[in-house]
Amino acid sequence: MDDKAPMTMKDIAKEFGISVATVSRALKDSPRISEERRKAIQQYAREHNFYPNIIGAVLRHSRVMPQRIIGVIVPEFTHYYFSSILTGIEETAAARGYRIMVALSGERYEHEVRICENFHRYKVCGVIVSQAKDTKNYDHYQRLLDAGIPLVFYDRICTGVNASRVVVDDYMGAYNAVSHLIETGCKRIAFYGSPMQLEISKNRFNGYKDALLKHGLPFDESITRVCDNRADAERITPEMLALDERPDAFFAVNDDTAIGILYTVKRAGLSVPEDISICGFTNGQRAVACDPMLTTVEQRGHRVGEEAAQILMDKVEGLSPLEKVEKRIVRTRLVIRGTSK
Repeated sequence: MDDKAPMTMKDIAKEFGISVATVSRALKDSPRISEERRKAIQQYAREHNFYPNIIGAVLRHSRVMPQRIIGVIVPEFTHYYFSSILTGIEETAAARGYRIMVALSGERYEHEVRICENFHRYKVCGVIVSQAKDTKNYDHYQRLLDAGIPLVFYDRICTGVNASRVVVDDYMGAYNAVSHLIETGCKRIAFYGSPMQLEISKNRFNGYKDALLKHGLPFDESITRVCDNRADAERITPEMLALDERPDAFFAVNDDTAIGILYTVKRAGLSVPEDISICGFTNGQRAVACDPMLTTVEQRGHRVGEEAAQILMDKVEGLSPLEKVEKRIVRTRLVIRGTSK
């Protein structure tokens, strides 16, 4: 076990060659476990600074709740989408008497690991998280689950851990957006997406690709890019516009990227949407603050936050079994504005 990582009941079970359930009973002083075995397990736990998540256990089995704190991990605060999700979580939690403890991963795996360790030490009753872009190892999430701490993913889900999740319908959102661009006359549509290890990237890319195929247009890998922020969009787009067969439309993974494309296209002396159409994905405040206003896919972040909080609190209070994996999908909506015909 990593010396820096909090010990879990799974680690103790492995040490003694027994089940996690047996460890749990021993730590609760259950008479079902022999006194000798109970004392040995309890002593080992004390020597290794293991502290069971007492608050979570109390919350799951009692209406008298001494402390209700939910840990929330946010990759970044700059995106309207994440702030709207956070608002949904906070309002829903407050309505049931919970408070939230928010931590910023800054899109960095090592920060995410440290946050999970701290949440464990602080004895939060559950964690709601959207993983960082570069996260490829999921042991820190599994340790939370092994410690009996309910975990719910939102937006960027972790397929390496069997935990509940709430996502928007990324595939259909992308499919409908690209279909709209095609139906308004676009035939060469570029795709700007996030790194493909993220499920949202795969789903939006598949929606983009399937819309092309459904409408009889060829898929051209040369006009797809890993690009999910405005700065990179402004750097990459001039190269795309200089192609012999330049795109006549762009579909971007988020609004900030789409706005970067929009300003670059306008600086190049081209008209939007007459020469080039653009569609984003978020429908944040910036989508109506640009000229022309942005056609985009509305993600309904507030609803995502509400659903994630409800799932977590139901598990904390024992209304839903800890081991039950909830998978909820929030539908998207295409909002047509001035950057498409």
